[in-house]
Amino acid sequence: MRGGTVAVIGGSIAGCAVATALARAGAGQVVVLERTGGRLEDRGVGLCVHDERAVELRASGALPEGIAAHPLRRRRWVVRDDAEGPGGRLIWQQPFPFHSYHWGLLWRGLRESVPATVVYRQGEAVTAVEAAGTGTPAAEGDRARVRLAGGSVERYDLVVGADGYRSVVRAALCADSRPHYAGYVCWRGNVGAARLDELGGLADPFPEAVTTVCFPGGTCVVYRIPGPGGPRVNWVLYAAPPPDGQLRLDDPTSFPPGALTPGLAEHLDALLEREFPPYWRRALALTDAADTFVQPIYDLEAARTAGGRLLLAGDAASVVRPHNTSGAAKALQDATALADGWRRSDSFEELLDGYHRARGAAGRELVALARRLGRAQVERTPAWAAMDGDGMAAWWRGQLDGAPGIGGRAMAP
Repeated sequence: MRGGTVAVIGGSIAGCAVATALARAGAGQVVVLERTGGRLEDRGVGLCVHDERAVELRASGALPEGIAAHPLRRRRWVVRDDAEGPGGRLIWQQPFPFHSYHWGLLWRGLRESVPATVVYRQGEAVTAVEAAGTGTPAAEGDRARVRLAGGSVERYDLVVGADGYRSVVRAALCADSRPHYAGYVCWRGNVGAARLDELGGLADPFPEAVTTVCFPGGTCVVYRIPGPGGPRVNWVLYAAPPPDGQLRLDDPTSFPPGALTPGLAEHLDALLEREFPPYWRRALALTDAADTFVQPIYDLEAARTAGGRLLLAGDAASVVRPHNTSGAAKALQDATALADGWRRSDSFEELLDGYHRARGAAGRELVALARRLGRAQVERTPAWAAMDGDGMAAWWRGQLDGAPGIGGRAMAP
């Protein structure tokens, strides 16, 4: 296929990757419509990409060279045990072949790689999308319609929803597919790695490792990431929601950095004091309120990922609980698959059908695995303190249930 007009709704990680992939694959005009008018690079904190996925994505051009990343080699699982010292007791170690990224630095690298031929329009909120042949004159029946907040309507040969878990494109394609609350929340934060010096002799003891702090009813992963001003320590803590209705749980939402209420901050402090080894409690407590936030965990698998000249990528197509460490890689794989399909297909119908068969199945598999991981690591945690290496290895295999590991699968050739 050559030519054609494409609108990419959302200019975040998935949107930039899709726009770049389609422009390089031969799309005639690619327009990115990003609702945020300000700086996207200030959003988000840490994420990881499996080393094998990174090799694959660099070869496809989806992951640009030169983006700052921190190598990780192993994952340590620890429990509080005051007899073992402030760092807790190590109950298991496993290989962890990943690199970590700062969300903003990754987005900036992807944004800078978007070809100049792509029109990237910020401050363009899309309020609704209509599939091809829906409520349009016959002459426009093979094009999808995009309605902007100002009231204008634009028509495109293809509209890609890269607009996240609240996707307006998904609402048009499969309105019944909505995020479902998983029953627990995620606290997140990051702090400058240099501040660990304040903790004394154990400062930054495991820079190449992910440390997972285990406690009844939850886990917390801690690892280094590169940052705009130097290395940072990123942490993600999963636990039951705070009591007394302090969070809305009926719709995907969060208290963004700097917006924690005093009650939420007190709840987090009490959790750290009660459950964490002293060193890791003190390390997380270094995080400024402006760098701490909490969000309920949701998951979603869209009933359809393509149809009617509409297509879903990234979190618009599937919301995967973060335990699987696959979100960024999956978004870049979606972009790669879409570009490959564009080069192979003779029509938009063939493109959409092939994309749905390939990426719909990939999304469902990731969602299912992340649900198993969430049940085992948060909802139905084992008696961590009684676990040894053999028991942990068997427990881990049970979560994978035949999957090769976390971080996503290689794309089909």
